[in-house]
Amino acid sequence: MTDILATWGGWAPAIRDDPFGHFAEVRARCPVQRVRLADGHPAWVVLGYDAARHALNDPRISKDMLAALQDNGDVVAGGLPGPEFSRHMLNVDPPDHTRLRRLVSRAFVPSRIAALESAIRGIARNLDELDAAGPHAAVDLIEGYAYPLPFGVIGELLGIPAADRPRLHAWFQVLLTGWVGDPPPEAVEASDGIVAYLAELADAKRQSPVGDLVSVLVAAEDDALTTQELLSSLFQLVVAGHDTTASLIGNGVVALLDHPGQLQALLADPGQLPAAIDELIRFTAPVPHATFRVTTEPVTLDGVEIPAHEQVLVSLGSANRDPGRFPAPDVLDIGRSDGPNLGFGHGIHYCLGAPLARLEARVAFEELLGRHPGLRLAVDRDALAWAHGDGLVLRGLVSLPVVLGPSRPEFVLGPGRRQG
Repeated sequence: MTDILATWGGWAPAIRDDPFGHFAEVRARCPVQRVRLADGHPAWVVLGYDAARHALNDPRISKDMLAALQDNGDVVAGGLPGPEFSRHMLNVDPPDHTRLRRLVSRAFVPSRIAALESAIRGIARNLDELDAAGPHAAVDLIEGYAYPLPFGVIGELLGIPAADRPRLHAWFQVLLTGWVGDPPPEAVEASDGIVAYLAELADAKRQSPVGDLVSVLVAAEDDALTTQELLSSLFQLVVAGHDTTASLIGNGVVALLDHPGQLQALLADPGQLPAAIDELIRFTAPVPHATFRVTTEPVTLDGVEIPAHEQVLVSLGSANRDPGRFPAPDVLDIGRSDGPNLGFGHGIHYCLGAPLARLEARVAFEELLGRHPGLRLAVDRDALAWAHGDGLVLRGLVSLPVVLGPSRPEFVLGPGRRQG
C-alpha cells in the first residue's frame, strides 16, 4: 500500500486561507495519493481534474457513510449531528439515492426556481440596512448580506417560520465552524438544538401541511421515506442551501476586489455575470472537496490503485486549478471559455441546488455591485481569515469588513433592467 505522503486538513492559517499553492505542489508530486486527515483517519486525496471527474461518478466509490461506519467504524469520523442524521441523498447510493433525490427535486424544477427570483431580490434588499450605516462606515458583508440572503431563501423553500430563522441560523453558524478533535460543547449544544428543532418542524407540518418542501417530504413519510431519511434530508438541505452560497458570495467579492480589472469588466458588461459566477466558483472553491466517499473494491485512478474500504476525498478546488484542464488556472478570467468546472460536482450526485445557487449569486452580485460599484475592503487584505468551515468541504470567510461607498441612485439589476 502507498505510504502516507502528506497531512490533509487542519492547516496553518497561511495554507487555510490560500490553499491553492499547496494543492498545486502536492498535485505535481502525485495527483492521487494517500494522506492523513486532521482527525487522524487515513484517506486518499484525488487532485487532478480527469481523475476527480472519474471518481465523482464511479459506482465502486460509494457514498453510503452509514454502511461504512457499520462495516469499519474507523474509516471516517462520525461528526455531528451523528449517523442518525446521515441518511440523506448525499450519503447514500442508488437505489436509495435515486428515490430521495426524486422526492427533493420537486422543489428544484426550473419553473419553481425562476419564480423565486422576486423573493430572492427582496431578501437582497437587506442592503438597505447596511446602507443605513452610511457610505463611509465599515460593515460586515458576511453577517449583514452573504449569509442572510441564502438562509432566507432556504427558509422560504422549506417553510421555516421567519421568527425561528435567527435562532436556527445561529446554531448552524456554530456547528459549521471547523474544529479538530472532539467537538466543543457549544457545537454539541448547537447540534442538539438543530436536531430538536427539525423534528418539531416536521411534526408541525404533519399537523398543518402547506405547499413548502417540508410538507411535501412529510407527505411522503412512511410510504417513500423513513423518518430518519426525512430529518437527515432537512438537515442536509439547510446546510447545502445556505452555507456554500454564502461562501461563494463572500469569496467572490474578495476575488473581484483582488482583480480590479475583472471587476471593472463586469461592471461595464453585467451580461457577463452568469459566466463570472461559474469562474468564481472555479477560482475561489467555496466547496474545496466533495463529501465523503469510500471504495467498495479496488479502484485505479490516474495509474494509482486505491484498495477497497478506503476513504476517498475528491479535491474539487485542486481539480479546478489543474493546468492540464484549465490554461492559466491561477488567473481569474470572467470570460473563460474552457468548459465546465467541477465546483458543483459531477455525475449522479451533481448538486441538485446548482440552478438556485447560481440564481442567488447572480441576484446578490447584481444588487451589491450595481448599487455599490465603489465597494472596497475596510481592513488590510491580510486580515481576512477563511476560518469558517473545516477547510475541506466548506471554505468561507469568518467576516468581510467592507466600506460600501456611495449608493447609486439608479443601479443596474441586469440586462435591460434598472431600479430607481
